Amino acid sequence: MSIARIRGKQRFEREGLILPDGYSAEEFADHYGIKGYAELLLTTEDGDQKLRRIVKNLITQVGDQFYLERALAIGTEGTTRPPQVTGMKLGINSTGPTKTGAAAALGSYLAGSQRAIDSGFPTSSLTADATPKRRGQFKSSWAAAVATHPNITEAVLVNDALADATSAAASTIARILTNPGAPATGIAKGANDTLEVVWNHELLGA
Repeated sequence: MSIARIRGKQRFEREGLILPDGYSAEEFADHYGIKGYAELLLTTEDGDQKLRRIVKNLITQVGDQFYLERALAIGTEGTTRPPQVTGMKLGINSTGPTKTGAAAALGSYLAGSQRAIDSGFPTSSLTADATPKRRGQFKSSWAAAVATHPNITEAVLVNDALADATSAAASTIARILTNPGAPATGIAKGANDTLEVVWNHELLGA
């Protein structure tokens, strides 16, 4: 195991992060460059935790362009340079994410699930491990009576106008399945539940 993988594994163990079934800390540790994961938290109307899950994301080819060209201020905003992240959307398709093509976007949009980034986000900080990474976080929340569904299986981070409709791959920065492990069970969000998604992207130069 490489030093980078060992350090990444230790961070997940030290921070007490619970990995989804079928995934090891080594796999997460080996998935780092501009890379990331999403933390999913489902709570009841009383604030009790019903589910907490951490899943790997896939940053799309558009996401790669987003990070590099915005950092370099290349192109024209919203035309040749991808615009800033606007929010997240949920879906009910279980096709695995891909860098490009149809699976780089939501497979099946969940109506009414478009949400802006929460107040106070995005944020930027250094991770507290032996090799600190620059971590950017985006967070969106779905309150009671919003996006109620028995099996939410996917989510995307997007940078288009937050209309109540799916977003194209050209506007999708990253995509996750809410549980790509086994069994591949999505999130059952009841009418009184609140869902929070914190999207983490970490960068480490070498």
